[in-house]
Amino acid sequence: MPDRYRTHLINSLSGFKSANLIGTVNGQGQTNLAMFSSVIHLGASPALIGFITRPDSVIRHTLDNIKQTKQYTINQVSEDFYLSAHQTSARYLSDESEFAHTGLTEHYIDGYSAPFVKESGLKYVLTLREIMPIALNNTQLVIGEVTDILCDEQAIRSDGYIDIETLKTVSVSGLDSYHVSSRLSRLSYAKADTLPTSISVDGYPTVL
Repeated sequence: MPDRYRTHLINSLSGFKSANLIGTVNGQGQTNLAMFSSVIHLGASPALIGFITRPDSVIRHTLDNIKQTKQYTINQVSEDFYLSAHQTSARYLSDESEFAHTGLTEHYIDGYSAPFVKESGLKYVLTLREIMPIALNNTQLVIGEVTDILCDEQAIRSDGYIDIETLKTVSVSGLDSYHVSSRLSRLSYAKADTLPTSISVDGYPTVL
């Protein structure tokens, strides 16, 4: 297959993926912001989140900064600023900040130097725990532990579920297609002897 065709085809196979901006800073205070669609949940206790980086055969500002400072932020992308988020994928120089080029706003909390995206309704800061090389294609799985979460209060339901639709969160398919979601239902905990039933957004039983 032609390279570009193959890239689009294989990137589309995994379906909808979360759209996230990862914010980092290097030892000299230069900030960086990059789009990632490979963020995955690894565990709740401890709270571990992973993401995949491309091969480091060229300079990877996000990975280099994380190695230097051991911290970074993950900021969910909403439909209000997905155009600016996509633009962070452009190849800016190491001394240029994507914040400045895209109009997104740096935000900080005490105790951390890594920048958040102010416009994001759900964002969190992580401390680097492990980087696992994947020998098959020279990518790396970066694993961080969540230490602080910043989220609009109305999106957090009574049982702890985060209603990301309230935040207008978008997803990505392939390399460049952005989508909004429409919830079908929340379902009860699956058990072998009963069929699932619909539950409310807050986790309470409802009638299908």
